[in-house]
Amino acid sequence: MKRNIDVCLSPELINLYDLEGKIVVVVDILRATSVMVTALAHEAKEIIPVATLEEARSYLDQGFLCAAERGGAPVEGFELDNSPFNYMTEQIKGESIVITTTNGTLAITKSTAADQVLIGAFLNINALAKYISHQDKDVIIHCAGWKGKTNMEDTLFAGALVELLTDSHELACDTAHVALKYYQSVKGNLFETVKNSAHAKRLGKLNIIKDIEFCVRQSDYDIVPILVGKTLVAAQPQ
Repeated sequence: MKRNIDVCLSPELINLYDLEGKIVVVVDILRATSVMVTALAHEAKEIIPVATLEEARSYLDQGFLCAAERGGAPVEGFELDNSPFNYMTEQIKGESIVITTTNGTLAITKSTAADQVLIGAFLNINALAKYISHQDKDVIIHCAGWKGKTNMEDTLFAGALVELLTDSHELACDTAHVALKYYQSVKGNLFETVKNSAHAKRLGKLNIIKDIEFCVRQSDYDIVPILVGKTLVAAQPQ
């Protein structure tokens, strides 16, 4: 019997979904979840996502390696920001990294009623689909969006993951259909499409087009971050 897969386009809508007993995949392509996947792939010990700057600063005071971003820009006083390229260094190996971002970490904190919270990005999409296909659970893809609104890149990821899971999961509602058809219509030109998104244009002012190009690469990493308590670690292979 097929399980269900659904898509929530914004954290402002997640209260409409019953998360109990389900897998929630949180996605914030530009750039929080892409960073989290990259950090764990480059041997960070764990990631502690927190919703507010105040929480992050409390960890900073305890000597943790901390990252913060608001509106796409780095936050003064934090060693790391929201660029995946800064998580490919020896500095992060074996470290516990505290991360707070505008949208992605908020979406994680709003997903904790689920049975499992996984982190999705184009960078790990095949590994994620493989992991989910071995679980006997319904799935909700929780798009972080932008300050409560829907965004292009997270919706496209949702469509891509729905496409990979159509053999094992039924589409639960029209939102999943919309995301799937949208992705299928542009998947041959994904970078150019995402480059024209509203958030990519915001980030373009920060001269990080290489970040955007990297974040739409598919399946560079064979790793699935999973939330255990309040910490993200690499899930065991299925």
